[in-house]
Amino acid sequence: MARISGIDIPREKRVEVALTYIYGIGLTRAQAILEKSGVNPDIRVKDLDDGDIQKLRAVTEEFTLEGDLRRQEGMALKRLQDIGCVRGRRHRMSLPVRGQRTRTNARTRRGARKTVAGRKK
Repeated sequence: MARISGIDIPREKRVEVALTYIYGIGLTRAQAILEKSGVNPDIRVKDLDDGDIQKLRAVTEEFTLEGDLRRQEGMALKRLQDIGCVRGRRHRMSLPVRGQRTRTNARTRRGARKTVAGRKK
């Protein structure tokens, strides 16, 4: 199994798709990596030789991927929360951050409904 950026990429898939299993690499970036390294995107991972894998590793080293990228994103959110800006407070309260309405239609972010009983008369 080919190991790139600390991730075992699936052997049976095309290289173009297999690279997307690495956090931080989508289809567009995978295509750019393959073009830059000169590896054919249509071959399967199991058919790659060691030279191709080395080329892919060398090109992916240029990007922030996996743990470093997760840490970077976490630090950005923590910074927003620490400075107390609106976005940081919304993240802390698990509410929509980008101005969406919350009276209705915020179920994904707010979680399941918590039913409140009506007042007895």
